[in-house]
Amino acid sequence: MSDIILARVSETLATEQSLESLVRQLLEMLEIVTEMESTYLTKVDISARLQHILYARNSKQMQIPEGLSVPWGDTLCKRAIDSDTIFSNEVAERWADCDAAKALGITTYMSIPIHLADGSLYGTLCATSTEKKQLSERGEQVLRLFAGLISQYIQKESLVAQLREANAALIAHSYTDALTGLPNRRAIFENLTTLFSLARHLNRTAIIAFIDLDNFKLINDHYGHETGDQFLVEVGKRLTQEQTQDEIIGRLGGDEFLVACLSKGENESDDTQINVLKTRISARIAGEYWLGNVHIVYPGASLGVVEVDPSSTDADSALRAADVEMYQDKKGKSKTRFLTLD
Repeated sequence: MSDIILARVSETLATEQSLESLVRQLLEMLEIVTEMESTYLTKVDISARLQHILYARNSKQMQIPEGLSVPWGDTLCKRAIDSDTIFSNEVAERWADCDAAKALGITTYMSIPIHLADGSLYGTLCATSTEKKQLSERGEQVLRLFAGLISQYIQKESLVAQLREANAALIAHSYTDALTGLPNRRAIFENLTTLFSLARHLNRTAIIAFIDLDNFKLINDHYGHETGDQFLVEVGKRLTQEQTQDEIIGRLGGDEFLVACLSKGENESDDTQINVLKTRISARIAGEYWLGNVHIVYPGASLGVVEVDPSSTDADSALRAADVEMYQDKKGKSKTRFLTLD
């Protein structure tokens, strides 16, 4: 029997991918070795003073329900831990004050605490029966072994979750402009690739708007870089205030931003859609800015808006075309002074 159990444990550890699937296999094996009616894993919430039954296996008369939560102070597990007891087949006599044990008719009980690497109590691994059973050396060894395996698996899952969280944060950081919180150049190009793929699928075109903030250097030189940064952040907020679901908005770098979206289809002409986007972006950016103690009336930015066919143009080419249009727009403007109101 020991060889069979060890073989099953080895197979389980090699194949199971979640704590639940691992525990359910171990509970079945624990039942076989101990000949108990119920085997179960609990989790203890010390702060809430509750014990939760996470997973249970009930093979005979006794039923330990999964999802059950009981006050920690009322449990057999706490009594066993406090008295450093791993096994008793005289539960009614030993812990006569435990109403839960009476209600379930528990005669034989064994459990072991599951501690994590930092010494904290995670929960308990338990086995119970309405009948009087004896504790075999093999049963105790298996109980301790399984508790150790569960502890290691929980810590592994926790470490994997932490690594995934850290990796997600790193990815988010690498795709986010640190100043404005908008998608950065890297994210923009990936999003454009997705947008172009969708456009091809829907047989639509894409509209790209390249935004260059006129006279941004003047703001930096006159008011300082901190005010310039505040201005960029505010522009980013205004661009995204009325962002539609299919719009891509991001900061390319410096004082350059981008807005991209799918065309509306055949109901509107190309020029109409371009002009609508131009008007909308201009309205978002132009206006009064309160940047700390600095008040700026900003007339607007230079815009280069183009419509491209993703089936014949890639994201990089589309951006270059929009950049050319932006410079044409900038050339057609006279230098505008900023009106500052004290």
